[in-house]
Amino acid sequence: MAALADQITALLLSWSKGDKAALEQLVPLVSSELRRLAKHYMAKERSGHTLQTSALINEAYLRLVNQTNVEWKDRAHFFAVAATIMRHVLIDHARKYRYEKRGAGAQTIELTDSILGQQRAKELIALDDALSDLGAFDSRKSQIVELRFFGGLSIEEVGEVMSISPATVKRELQAAKVWLKHMMTERESS
Repeated sequence: MAALADQITALLLSWSKGDKAALEQLVPLVSSELRRLAKHYMAKERSGHTLQTSALINEAYLRLVNQTNVEWKDRAHFFAVAATIMRHVLIDHARKYRYEKRGAGAQTIELTDSILGQQRAKELIALDDALSDLGAFDSRKSQIVELRFFGGLSIEEVGEVMSISPATVKRELQAAKVWLKHMMTERESS
């Protein structure tokens, strides 16, 4: 596993420097992990969602290869960006195909490990807006939430990606949950 991670990192660094052949070698190495991320996202969406897993993978792939001026640090950085892109694909899809037809108000949501499980498009957009606000206020907490809930990474994996201890991840995640819940409740009441 470490050898594969090193190989992916080397290819990402080459790709960052403009080596197109590195991208061609990279794709087969990361495709299964991108598929796992996409399945994780789609498993938490409502049944009958109009966006399919393969479409999410394809759209994320297109956005990833069109990234310019990205200095890839390592495999973890790449997958963190991929998770962010997949989240944005779903948010864009929710905005485009908003399912609210009669103006029903947003509901307070609980931030749990199955955060996307029963979310409607409006709630997902509200969460994205709150997460963007959190990112402007505290980018580390925002990235932890994104990796944990949207990227499907474990506490330990988030710590590894961000080079912080699992205890720090837990502490920052708890604070982020409180902040997000407060922001979403405040917006709901305005």
